[in-house]
Amino acid sequence: MAKKLIDIMDTSFRDGFQSVFGARVLLEDFIDVVSVAKEAGISHFEFGGGARFQSPFFYLNENAFDMMDKFREVVGPEANLQTLARGVNTVALDTASSEIIDLHAKLFKKHGTTTIRNFDALNDVENLKYSGECIKRHGLKHEVVVTMMELPPGCKGAHDVAFYERVLRNILDSGIEYDSVCFKDASGTSNPHKVYETIKMAKRLLPENVHVRLHTHETAGVSVACYLAALDAGADGIDLAASPVSGGTSQPDILTLLHATKGTEYDLGGLDIEKILKYETFFKEKMKDYFIPPEATAVSPIIPFSPMPGGALTANTQMMRDNNILDKFPEVIDAMREVVEKGGYGTSVTPVSQFYFQQAFNNVMFGKWKKIADGYGKMVLGYFGKTPVEPDSEVVKLASEQLKLEPTTKTALELANADPKKSKEYFVKMLEDEGIETTEENIFIAAACKEKGIAFLKGEAKINVRKISQMEDKGLNTTKKGGEKMSGSYTVVVNGKKYSVDVVEGKDANITVSKTDEPKEAPANTQSAGGEEVCATLPGSVFKIVANVGDEVKKDDVVIILEAMKMEIEVVAPKSGTIKSINVNQGENVENGQLLFVL
Repeated sequence: MAKKLIDIMDTSFRDGFQSVFGARVLLEDFIDVVSVAKEAGISHFEFGGGARFQSPFFYLNENAFDMMDKFREVVGPEANLQTLARGVNTVALDTASSEIIDLHAKLFKKHGTTTIRNFDALNDVENLKYSGECIKRHGLKHEVVVTMMELPPGCKGAHDVAFYERVLRNILDSGIEYDSVCFKDASGTSNPHKVYETIKMAKRLLPENVHVRLHTHETAGVSVACYLAALDAGADGIDLAASPVSGGTSQPDILTLLHATKGTEYDLGGLDIEKILKYETFFKEKMKDYFIPPEATAVSPIIPFSPMPGGALTANTQMMRDNNILDKFPEVIDAMREVVEKGGYGTSVTPVSQFYFQQAFNNVMFGKWKKIADGYGKMVLGYFGKTPVEPDSEVVKLASEQLKLEPTTKTALELANADPKKSKEYFVKMLEDEGIETTEENIFIAAACKEKGIAFLKGEAKINVRKISQMEDKGLNTTKKGGEKMSGSYTVVVNGKKYSVDVVEGKDANITVSKTDEPKEAPANTQSAGGEEVCATLPGSVFKIVANVGDEVKKDDVVIILEAMKMEIEVVAPKSGTIKSINVNQGENVENGQLLFVL
């Protein structure tokens, strides 16, 4: 009896990079690996979209479109190159207008994409209709998605088989044109039995020839069992990654599944173990200088209680590590449970995963529900679409009061089309004001990446990757006893003063201070002179200073833009007045409560 051929998509160069390295891997360091993967027999790759669109502009000083073109050149015209899109958000964190959604599909087709996997974190089918229409209009294959996760114990009303059946029926009833269906569990928290019953349900509802696949992560340690359950239920494809960007917060390893399916009726893409082993050996060698955070390789039994997807988990821990607050991470993950319970059960995948994390972070730093995060607040108020269940009424009330927004029942696309700051013309003018050519690519870069996209196009972007050799060059000893890598950069407080300290671990496990810098004196213009002080409400870095000392500003005018937890946070003037002092510098890391400017 012939074995069933299962399609394998190699996610190493998109989700793998995001889940392990925060999507920060330079093209020159991995493009040779793509060639070896092709030689190993892989012909279906996830090669862009998601965070791998923004990150090249944000952290690598690279153009994501150029990366996509090079990838296509290496793998040839026949390979299935797939990207990830967030419905009406495309590859950004906020809703786009119809013009930008259409431009997304047009440009991704132009730059080598075969298939776009299209999902909505709220499972709101309204957010998939127009985005799916654009994907098909421009000659791409449309993989429509139902997003999955496990709810914290005691929660009911969504994320069971009956819920996924309702979502799938809504997709079918909507008339959305699609080529395949994916069930996507970005947090890897669904249990194998639910996966089996869900795939069986889908196979029963869908036409016989529709390709159905499962996407999951190893975060909770059940991914292999889930994949085997999906295959037994009739799934046609699964997503896998190659070491060193497999397992842990990423997809399970190709070799692992080849081993797990020995003696079964499944043939994983006709792949040969020895060729895959050669591919992974080469991959490890090429990536050996990239710092792998310990949490990227971990499996966590508590993730199902506070579902945090792999890609967001490592991105957030790295940001917390950069801001010297990684010690708060366990508290934030614990706080996520209540945030999910009261937020309407949107799936924990970007952008909702970031909304959950930001709100949990605020609950830890400022007290429960004392500060509603902008994204989380807008989500419970309906600005990103309809949540699977009604959010907690008290949280909705707090969000409305703090954000000064009323709940809405309009679709996310209706709201975006009514916002002049999301129109194509707005981004054209943004480019013209900076003297940048208004090509379609540049318009989309500005729309998806905002100020950071403009910085890249002006030649002002910086490279910020985490390489072990660079950490050592900066005086950091990154080798722990036993060979484990660690960062040695800390902030300590002594007698109320903060010091930046780099440490090394000696032979006898003694900690030695290699460098201590007292904080620099504030510039002369930092005196408040009786003005109103505006301080940072969370740690981050100063991405852009919009206003200057002496400028007249109106209430709610943007003065400074901070970057924190994958979001750009606008710090606005609390009232009309004159900027008396700017107390931070562009690119500077700031701490919670640090003075930013005086009005």
